Amino acid sequence: MSVEATMSSVTESTDSANQTENPSMVAVAKRQRIQDFFFHRITQGFSLLVLIALTGIIASLFINAWPALHKFGVSFLWYVEWDIVNEEFGAAIAIVGTLASAGIAMLIAVPLAFGIAVFLTETCPVWLRRPLGTAIELLAAVPSIIYGMFGLFVFAPLFADYLQVPLQNVLGGMPLVGFLFGGATNGMGILAAGIVLAFMVLPFIAAVMRDVFEITPPILRESAYGLGCTTWEVVKKVVLPYTQKGVIGGIMLGLGRALGETMAVTFVIGNANRMPTSLFSPGTSIASTLANEFGEADEFHIAALFALALVLFLITFVVLSLAKILVIQADKAKGV
Repeated sequence: MSVEATMSSVTESTDSANQTENPSMVAVAKRQRIQDFFFHRITQGFSLLVLIALTGIIASLFINAWPALHKFGVSFLWYVEWDIVNEEFGAAIAIVGTLASAGIAMLIAVPLAFGIAVFLTETCPVWLRRPLGTAIELLAAVPSIIYGMFGLFVFAPLFADYLQVPLQNVLGGMPLVGFLFGGATNGMGILAAGIVLAFMVLPFIAAVMRDVFEITPPILRESAYGLGCTTWEVVKKVVLPYTQKGVIGGIMLGLGRALGETMAVTFVIGNANRMPTSLFSPGTSIASTLANEFGEADEFHIAALFALALVLFLITFVVLSLAKILVIQADKAKGV
């Protein structure tokens, strides 16, 4: 048989094989395209559900709050009266209580959480690392009402006897700062709420910081130690720059929890609708006001409470936006 005949037969057999395989390959490709189309649409639908839920929350808050917003306008934010009988409502007292208690909580919790995370990832013995990490995670799972009961029945009496009285005696008469430590020493107030909140958000922030510190590549740590850096220098110049986004995210997670916390704050803040004049003064927060008054509110009162809820939503949104801006600026500073 000649070479040309052999080549021709091989070509014909190849063409016939391709003709038999092409229909099945086309069917497989068509099925894959259909699967990809439905997978894309389903995942897109899941994403849209989040946007729909967010839009629904904002719309429901605004619609229900409209009567109060229409009457008081923007002045609702700084109006200090909360008179249910005369239907005069303002958010200033609740906003101050919310921001003050959350701010105190973060001032206490962030340094403690940072120290815990550094200890767990840098200096903790291996045999202690897992039990201590598990204990932190268990604290994060404790219901907020348990923290509130602990704050009311255990912490508040101890706080009144062993911290409020000494602080008032020592610092109450000092100029400039003495007014911060005035008021009744009954264990309730803005400072007590802030401390209880700090212990609530501490496990969340510590757990997130620990997890992000652990993702730092070991080669970076080992290189820094090899150059003679101390543990603090490694944390400051290697770990923190590498995990900056995660650290900010953990802090914002804790702040969001502190701003919206209800039961723990309700137990110990004092629930007084008046502007706090010291750290020991009783006050109220947005969340505790909603919890205390929603059950017995009439129509316009409910509108004012919805307006408070809308304010809390906006505060949380602003805080998260500021956190995002901080992350973007940090990336720009590093040239990312």
